[in-house]
Amino acid sequence: MSQEIIEGIREIEREKGIESGTLVSALEDALLAAYKKTPDATRHATVEVDDRGDFRVFSIDLPKDIEERLIEEARERAITELERLEAENGEPSHVLVQDDDLDIDWSEVSPELVQRADVTPDNFGRIAAQTAKQVILQRIREAEREMMYEEYVDRVSEVVTGIVQQAGDRNNVLVDLGRVEALLPRSEQVDGERYEQGSRIKAVITEVRSGTKGPQVILSRRDPELIRTLFELEVPEIADGLVEIRSVAREPGYRSKIAVESHQAGVDPVGACVGPRGSRVRMVVSELRGEKIDIIPWNTDPARFVAKALSPARVREVFVDDETKDATVVVPDDQLALAIGKEGLNARLAARLSGWKVDIVSDTEFAQQEAEAAYGGGDDEEFTGRCSAILSNGKRCPNAALPGSKYCGVAAHQELEGQEPPQVEAEEATEEATEQEAAELEPVAVVEDEGQPEAEGSAERPAS
Repeated sequence: MSQEIIEGIREIEREKGIESGTLVSALEDALLAAYKKTPDATRHATVEVDDRGDFRVFSIDLPKDIEERLIEEARERAITELERLEAENGEPSHVLVQDDDLDIDWSEVSPELVQRADVTPDNFGRIAAQTAKQVILQRIREAEREMMYEEYVDRVSEVVTGIVQQAGDRNNVLVDLGRVEALLPRSEQVDGERYEQGSRIKAVITEVRSGTKGPQVILSRRDPELIRTLFELEVPEIADGLVEIRSVAREPGYRSKIAVESHQAGVDPVGACVGPRGSRVRMVVSELRGEKIDIIPWNTDPARFVAKALSPARVREVFVDDETKDATVVVPDDQLALAIGKEGLNARLAARLSGWKVDIVSDTEFAQQEAEAAYGGGDDEEFTGRCSAILSNGKRCPNAALPGSKYCGVAAHQELEGQEPPQVEAEEATEEATEQEAAELEPVAVVEDEGQPEAEGSAERPAS
């Protein structure tokens, strides 16, 4: 082996970005394996290649007690590795551990105790020449795979651009990312999207697996991070930190909502994301193949934020429970279907965006619930200022209670003072509910009526 070969190996290391000395070390290991297959080979040996390209094989003789200790340590390492592989694969390996195959580490043995002798075979040059090419090519491939794995494993959750290489099989779409071929599985594809061969798409890296044929990169077109990154690319204010995307809710292929907040006075977060004449949001919608996007201004008041999250529907008022994070939203009768959305899509996205459980009712339903609560109360319910007597029809007496009493001025009801209220005969009680009683129920937050929203299905910003 000549010096030119060593220089060529080092040049390959520099071109491929392989750590210096990796290929030379691999060549030494391969030559050692080739030597052990020759007749009369010593049990322990090492191969050394110098800077001039000369290689020599040296036998290693160790004291008996040290050799037995090193063999025992090597055997334990081999058994531990087999147990680890069995645990990963879930099945036994059935590998027989033999002492002759063990990799003994004598690097920590004192040089004075080691006896070395040159045992290089006469015809070893031909064996070395045949081995060198195979080892170098194999190690180059392994080094490249390892570098690609290290490169992409740190890019998980990053959005990448690739070219569709194979789209015939709907369940497995292959995407060329340049140095590696990625996989877009069926579960991460968006319903209704078509991936034509040669087309360019953007996707999120969700997982990187290490395989025998190189790293396998798994992509996703359904991840909400895709929308966040697309807006960062299209909106300079987001890239500069002036506007922040606080939350993203997405139904891939149908509709998405994003909540944005401005950190700079005078910067409209919704307007910045929409862009001049809707140019910025239109680019994002185009990349998502027509998926509609609602841009919602972030609000620290949960009631107002929930109301905005239900855009494009108009909201009358919102009642929130901070303990259970439940929000009851009252909308005009003609806005109920729009607020709920097709198959509950709009309400579901609003709940994901805000993090609150959203219950939507119309004005008529809400008024009916209030009336039933006011007139049909039970023993466990208390309504300030109302008579507690239960009429024979099962409803609560609509009269106001007398000061200092739980009952109204009806004699039969006054007799119930201090005892359990049984059913009493229904008086000629009035059946209308007073508007003053309805006004006693104050909402936690009231959202003012907004202007007429745009039609359902628009890709532009909702009414703000």
